[in-house]
Amino acid sequence: MKIVVLKFGGTSVADVPQIKKIAVKVKNEVNIGNKVIVVVSAMAGITNNLIDLVKSTSDKPSYSEYDVVVSTGEQVTSALLAISLQNLNVKARSWLGWQVPIISDKSHGKAVIEDIKTDKILEFFKKNQVAIISGFQGISDENRITTLGRGGSDTSAVAIAASFLAERCDIYTDVDGVYTTDPRIVKKAKKLDIITYEEMLELASQGAKVLQTRSVALAMKYNVKLRVLSSFEDIPGTSIIKEESDMEKSEISGIAHSLNEAKITLYGVPDQPGQAAEIFGSLAKHSINVDMIVQSSSINYEATDITFTIPETDLLIAKSTIKEIQKKIGFRKIITDTNVVKISVVGNAMRTQSGIAKTMFETLANNQINIHVISTSEIKISVLIASDYYELAMRSLHSSFGLDV
Repeated sequence: MKIVVLKFGGTSVADVPQIKKIAVKVKNEVNIGNKVIVVVSAMAGITNNLIDLVKSTSDKPSYSEYDVVVSTGEQVTSALLAISLQNLNVKARSWLGWQVPIISDKSHGKAVIEDIKTDKILEFFKKNQVAIISGFQGISDENRITTLGRGGSDTSAVAIAASFLAERCDIYTDVDGVYTTDPRIVKKAKKLDIITYEEMLELASQGAKVLQTRSVALAMKYNVKLRVLSSFEDIPGTSIIKEESDMEKSEISGIAHSLNEAKITLYGVPDQPGQAAEIFGSLAKHSINVDMIVQSSSINYEATDITFTIPETDLLIAKSTIKEIQKKIGFRKIITDTNVVKISVVGNAMRTQSGIAKTMFETLANNQINIHVISTSEIKISVLIASDYYELAMRSLHSSFGLDV
């Protein structure tokens, strides 16, 4: 029995006519003999509306009740798709996360999947053809509904594909594949036929919106065959694969950008052991991810300035957290800046090809773009720049690395 997993995002199931079109795609998979698990997101805009309902009810809602509300969007979609498939004479039913069950930890709003039970759906497949699972949902050991965070339906789909040893996992979205950069900004961006898990993970983590970061990490861990396809056009998409030992790429794969960035600088931090651990430990207690970090010491090494970036959405709580430890740390002042964007150049070519950093920095300098912070990994270079210049930076870097169509 071949099992395939198809995941449809919010724009793919935006309304009932679109859901009916999706049902036809699912039926085509059934017609070639596959057992199909469909993972669905909420219809476009529904999750935001549900979040607004919660916010209008309370400034400080219970996280567990928040999850109960915002998880209902996927429930509606899964049932509507089941009805549409039944109208096409396809044996299908909807499954909520707790019915599978998809077991998660109790981190409401950003839960982590711990286990997925397969026996109920495998038994269902003996007489039926399509199981439609509400994405984004889990159930904790306290028997409470949890949600996996925004974009969590991608994570649901890949985790389900791994658990059921699926033949493949197809992610249907409103784009027709993975591009070298955002085609809305760089008109000469080109679609990639293949990209490695590692490169896709870097692109996703640095701001590319095609796939959710956690889903790519899961696919890489369990070697899930992953494809990104268009819900609206019947054309080849992009396959995400593991890097082969003989793949020695000579080019950059893509350029990503992240607008959700805030820069924090702590001036006059006494130069003593343990200061950084205290600062970043306090942020970690609030699950605030710190990304780029740079430290510069004074000439006599009595004090240092520490600059780092965090998601802009975490800025308020980060500022209050740091101010609470100001007396303990002894830094002079804190300055924040949200007028910044992170630009990242990604590619396995960096492992074997020299001069990529030189090309990147020269290109930015030639366009009079100042770099605030730099960070690197084995296959990525990221820079923080003023947000006024990010489109210019992306276009010029795309050309400099020979990525233009």
